Amino acid sequence: MYKTTRNEYSMTPALQHSKAVLAIVGRPNVGKSTLFNRIAGRRIAIVHEEPGVTRDRVSTMATWRERTFEVIDTGGISFLDEEKTQDVLAAATRAQAEVAMEAATAIIMVVDVTEGVVPLDLEIARKLRASGKPILLAVNKADNNRRAGGASEFSQLGFDQTFAIAAVHGTGVTELLDAATKDFPTGAVEETARPTRIAIVGRPNVGKSSLINAILKDDRTIVSDIPGTTRDSVDVPFTLNEKPYLLVDTAGLRHPRKIKTSVDQFGLMRAERSIRECDIAVLVLDAVAGVTKQDKKIAGQIAEAGRGCTVLVNKWDLAAEQEQKTEAGKRKEESGKWRAKGGRNRPKTFREEYEKALRRELFFLDWAPVLFASARTGQNLEKLFDQIATIEQEMTRRVETPQLNRLLIRALDSYPPPYVGGKRFKIYYAFQRASQPPTFRLFVNHASCLTSHYERFLIDKIRAAWGFAGCPIILECRQRERRRLVKAR
Repeated sequence: MYKTTRNEYSMTPALQHSKAVLAIVGRPNVGKSTLFNRIAGRRIAIVHEEPGVTRDRVSTMATWRERTFEVIDTGGISFLDEEKTQDVLAAATRAQAEVAMEAATAIIMVVDVTEGVVPLDLEIARKLRASGKPILLAVNKADNNRRAGGASEFSQLGFDQTFAIAAVHGTGVTELLDAATKDFPTGAVEETARPTRIAIVGRPNVGKSSLINAILKDDRTIVSDIPGTTRDSVDVPFTLNEKPYLLVDTAGLRHPRKIKTSVDQFGLMRAERSIRECDIAVLVLDAVAGVTKQDKKIAGQIAEAGRGCTVLVNKWDLAAEQEQKTEAGKRKEESGKWRAKGGRNRPKTFREEYEKALRRELFFLDWAPVLFASARTGQNLEKLFDQIATIEQEMTRRVETPQLNRLLIRALDSYPPPYVGGKRFKIYYAFQRASQPPTFRLFVNHASCLTSHYERFLIDKIRAAWGFAGCPIILECRQRERRRLVKAR
């Protein structure tokens, strides 16, 4: 836990409070994600014939015969002996699977009937038997009678409950789930508040997974220096001061020319969908690299989707160290000049200059607050959820119709819109719609006469009056020929 002067942040991952947990484990490419999606009732995990697509734990809540539980998909275990691999991603994937097995109420081990029993299956089975937990063996890809008959070969793994299934078709999954959940508690699910969905987005290797782990104080997602470590969007439910949140760790958004495989393409599609479906997006930037073209593209996607947003400049500890080494003398000299002038025109700090340059590059997200932080040291992370709470409030802010119309009248009078095609833009009436993001409907004479420059001017006036920090503002024009709004007294 970390503390601020106002709140104590107590973060609880979902794995710690779920009543029942069903974990799916096995070696790579045996169909674990297919079975996970089948149990979940929708496509959550990426399914692909390439081994090792799933790396992080992917979880969701599922219900079967009035039993509600958490089901976890794990990455394929490719080894059990630490000395057998130097692959850091394989080791991290195995560690994630072990965490899921430890938290599980029951475990489904998935094997491939088309490949038969392999040595790694025997090793995994041996480890699972030692756990003392209920283990069910799912012999997958048994989509015909001949293959189903081959399930008997897996009796040598030593499990009492063996089920021949075809996860892709759903064959045998009913019997498997009946047995797996028979001891799970039944009853109505308690109504809980809808969690705020927060998408952590950015380029590859800017520290998105490290940020989530730092927030949770737990190695919930795999972190490495290898770009593209996260290949799918991973939902991480947790609570903060008794308020539910759902963090979404996304695959790094690459330029289309750098996407080499269909798995990367799927990850990109999931990440883009996470932006569209989230409540608030946290755009993570690399403080050392600065704003890149890809950062601008991602920021544009957030703005286009109309999502609330905060910009988090990660690795600020590294940027600050660099600044201290290169500009200490320069700041001292400028500070001396400033004092000589009587304290006027104070020189800008490195952080102020950095934010000014960032705002210039991301001018279309100038309404998003900026936080300088470090996932490695935890610097300023406690402020992130203060910003998120503020944005949530701003997204629901309502402006009274008379106040809105008075402001727009004053704006049009103080700075009349330009003529377009011999016509000038006029507003007859305006009100705020009950929707998110904040949307204002304007009844106007000619919608085509509203230039982008003047639209920005009106939005700036609305922000100056009512804030809406961290929220995009949308103006909807409805063309209507009627007398102009009479000025309010």
